Amino acid sequence: MRGNDVFHRLRQLHVCNSRSLSTTTTIRSRFPKPQTSKNSNAPVIDIDPDILKWNKLISSHMRNGHCDSALRVFNAMSRRSSVSYNAMISGYLRNGRFHLARDLFDKMPQRDLVSWNVMLTGYVRNRRLGDARKLFDLMPERDVVSWNAMLSGYAQNGYVDEARVVFDSMLEKNSISWNGLLAAYVQNGRIEEGRQLFESKLDWDLISWNCLMGGFVNQKRLGDARRLFDQMPVRDEISWNTMISGYAQDGDLSEARRLFEESPLRDVFTWTSMVSGYVQNGMLDEARKVFDEMPEKNEVSYNSMIAGYVQCKQMDLARELFEAMPFRSISSWNTMITGYCQNGGIDQARKLFDMMPQRDSVSWAAIIAGYAQNSHYEEALNMFVEMKRDGESLNRATFSCALSTCADIAALELGKQVHGQAVKTGYETGCFVGNALLGMYFKCGSIGEAYNVFEGIEAKDIVSWNTMLAGYARHGFCKQALMVFESMKMAGLRPDEITMVGVLSACSHTGLTDRGAEYFYSMDKDYGIMPTSKHYTCMIDLLGRAGRFDEALDLMKNMPFEPDGAAWGALLGACRIHGNTELGEKAAEMVFKMEPHNTGMYVLLSNLYAASGRWVDVGRMRSKMKDVGVQKVPGYSWVEVQNKIHKFAVGDCFHPDKARIYAFLEELDLKMKLEGYVSSTKLVLHDVEEEEKEHMLKYHSEKLAVAFGILTIPAGRPIRVIKNLRVCEDCHNAIKYISKIVGRLIILRDSHRFHHFNEGTCSCGDYW
Repeated sequence: MRGNDVFHRLRQLHVCNSRSLSTTTTIRSRFPKPQTSKNSNAPVIDIDPDILKWNKLISSHMRNGHCDSALRVFNAMSRRSSVSYNAMISGYLRNGRFHLARDLFDKMPQRDLVSWNVMLTGYVRNRRLGDARKLFDLMPERDVVSWNAMLSGYAQNGYVDEARVVFDSMLEKNSISWNGLLAAYVQNGRIEEGRQLFESKLDWDLISWNCLMGGFVNQKRLGDARRLFDQMPVRDEISWNTMISGYAQDGDLSEARRLFEESPLRDVFTWTSMVSGYVQNGMLDEARKVFDEMPEKNEVSYNSMIAGYVQCKQMDLARELFEAMPFRSISSWNTMITGYCQNGGIDQARKLFDMMPQRDSVSWAAIIAGYAQNSHYEEALNMFVEMKRDGESLNRATFSCALSTCADIAALELGKQVHGQAVKTGYETGCFVGNALLGMYFKCGSIGEAYNVFEGIEAKDIVSWNTMLAGYARHGFCKQALMVFESMKMAGLRPDEITMVGVLSACSHTGLTDRGAEYFYSMDKDYGIMPTSKHYTCMIDLLGRAGRFDEALDLMKNMPFEPDGAAWGALLGACRIHGNTELGEKAAEMVFKMEPHNTGMYVLLSNLYAASGRWVDVGRMRSKMKDVGVQKVPGYSWVEVQNKIHKFAVGDCFHPDKARIYAFLEELDLKMKLEGYVSSTKLVLHDVEEEEKEHMLKYHSEKLAVAFGILTIPAGRPIRVIKNLRVCEDCHNAIKYISKIVGRLIILRDSHRFHHFNEGTCSCGDYW
């Protein structure tokens, strides 16, 4: 059993939550002198049998959520006791009707200490710590329950220092007080302070021993946990399970097994800890052996074993065990659905989904993510809509999946609709959904909306900043990307490896070679980040694009590890830009050794040969691809019009508006040539006449998508197109002319970056 299970049990001993932003010193000075209720003038409890009967009825109605019925009973009472009021107030608080609870509390003819504590506890449990603190300050008297309520409110919300001030201010403390503070230290990672508190007292409850031991286990301090375990005057199942699971999760299965054999108190959780330990370490045979020996199995036992098979892609064995389960929870179904989705079995996943007797938000999130991961984007969005119709509450995971799907196909209008739903639920200001919104808007080419979302995220994390930085970089806005980088550091966040990839990419996309080199060589010194293969690849790309091939090769020779396929691929891409066929051949040869099925590299080298007029070598590349079994990935482009995604292939003849599109392209072609446009026929990988090459270039998928967008999207709105491959030089040049002729902003997202075409220029500065 994990340390968190111990925390859960400890939490049951305490009153719960709320917040204060005061400093420790301020709180200490503001806390009133402790008072107790020893000389209380509280009214005597009325034991009138009629009142007792009515009070029980009020409590019953409130437990069932029938607040109005409880109020009718309360209003019908000829006499009421303080218990009557307390039952109503407690019920209102339990059902989230705080204003009614406070209103009734204020109207009480005479309040006793229980009344104050009921109101205080209700505020704390519902995370309204500001209201709780105000009420606490107004209390005419307090007992240990009052103080424990405030202590737990601070502790459970992470304000450990404030909780300590409350603790130190208490004249009377009980085990709940001590356990509450200890749990606060442990749960917030302040394990040393927790240890000091523990050592200051001798008569700790068993649950406290387990709590501190669980904290050590969670921090992977198994030596400290074991010493505490060995010192325990008495142990229960939680003690043994905590140590066994700790060793198992740390990969020390031999010690976990030894303790398992030694344990005098084995329950189903003990056995399951061993199963989970073996599963987490990929030892499925050992896990299954323990599983089969279990005298008793529960849902967690089955799910652990099934999850092990799923992780190892053994879906047949997972399904066999799933079918053998005597009882299946929603979690069991969800594990199987996720497994099929992750292993390419989306059809089997959908069949299981349709068979489920009951679904939860995780079920929907799993199937939506499954469709998206298997490139069934339309089905993913349909399931999101179906989930809403089914009445299932949309959670953060489903919003994230839906937004990621919209981002993958650049469905901006659909993404905005999902955003609207997120606003209604209040998720858009949190990091999880907020970051997904950031990614969606950037991938759809809507930078303004991305910025607005970023500003609206209440507590930005490292992912928020990295997404913003990388988004600007992919769009070619290096200045803004580097401003985000500087702002991030000013906000107190330390850059990580992903941050520096974004910074180097920003420099690469805009040709800031020297500045990029400065960032690269200062990573270790300034931020303690050792460059990885991704950072070296960015630098090779940066130097290669600038034509500084000698420096790029020197960097590759001096890398602390062998260059991988990505590094050689970056060099090959630079060689294509600069027409360096000799070095390009060497780079391609290295890539083919490491990644023989990398289609893009064959195409890059073929383009290099074609641009040099080496048609024999182009043919040789085709033959080599055929021999290796590599097929060229067909190019597709998508454009969203009125919430519908339109897909185009080169020379597309299936679109219902093909005649209008082709006629418009012919018209544009004439106007472009008058403006000075010349087709880049050197890019055609066929040794044919120039006129035929021009015709082949004219109907590339991105040109068709752009033309259709201009014809159908109202003037004044950007044309947003996505392509699965890198845009070719001719299309890039043509779209610049088109943007000037029609006076439209055209945003093209290819496999490498974004291009914002406007008034005949591109945001990339022709540097891509």
